[in-house]
Amino acid sequence: MLQRVVRLTAAAALLTMLAGAPAGAAGEWRKVGDDARSGVSGLAYEGRTADGAGVHALVVHDNKRSGQQRLSRLTHRAGSDGVAPITWNGPEPVDLEAIEAIPGMPEEYLALASRGIVYHVKVTGSAAEVLDYSPLPGIGEGDDFESFALVARDGKLAALWADRGAGADRPATLYAAPLTFAPWGQPQFGAPTRRAYLAAYPTGEGTRHISDISVTDSGRILVSSASDAGDDGPFDSAVSDAGRVTVSDAGRVRVTLAAHPAVLGTFPGYKIEAVECLPGTSDALLGTDDENLGGYVRAMPFCGA
Repeated sequence: MLQRVVRLTAAAALLTMLAGAPAGAAGEWRKVGDDARSGVSGLAYEGRTADGAGVHALVVHDNKRSGQQRLSRLTHRAGSDGVAPITWNGPEPVDLEAIEAIPGMPEEYLALASRGIVYHVKVTGSAAEVLDYSPLPGIGEGDDFESFALVARDGKLAALWADRGAGADRPATLYAAPLTFAPWGQPQFGAPTRRAYLAAYPTGEGTRHISDISVTDSGRILVSSASDAGDDGPFDSAVSDAGRVTVSDAGRVRVTLAAHPAVLGTFPGYKIEAVECLPGTSDALLGTDDENLGGYVRAMPFCGA
């Protein structure tokens, strides 16, 4: 804990670079993982709790060895958070980084591994079954993926994902493509478009310009960006309004990135790798993978119109 206090004290000085951007209060984060194997690499809204006072969300972990936990269920409510393991049945992914509920397909999700393999899974109770899997289209040299989002409009489905980028010399590449499913469950992507994206914050050599993506009901694209200096930090991150996405009646996907992304919040001392807008609210559920320091979650009102 002393180490985190020292890191937060040093990182607080960086906030002067962002006049007007609200900082995330460290005391509002709640710990949900104790080590590098239990951080939050991605979040997907699953549903509300039985009493309506909280939400369930699926959490993916970026573990790489056979038998390590890939998927858990987070129960988030005022004053407490609980995590329960979910058994992964099927081919084991290496380094899961994102997960998203499939609109119109209850209990079914797409989970993305860092090298671009998408797993179609069905989650029932405490078990997840792999239905099929497929590579992303148009993977570029050196691409390293941490983000994935789905957009549904008038029966048409589109996917957004991004190579995370690395520092000033490698912007993130945001991809977008139509998405359908084969009768046997395999994800099938149309031809992708590409857009370069540089984070307004954080900046520097260790910056991952896009560490996750979420899309609001109105089509705003929210992205998290993170700085990672190693397994013990220091970390830094922000959530920004990056632009908009639309899907036409014919299924054409159009992404418009902001010339100057608006920083909605900065979070020194934490490495945000998950942003999930909660349906029916203005809240985004944020999750961190702080490596040896574990994982944390909190909600912020970033998803309003």
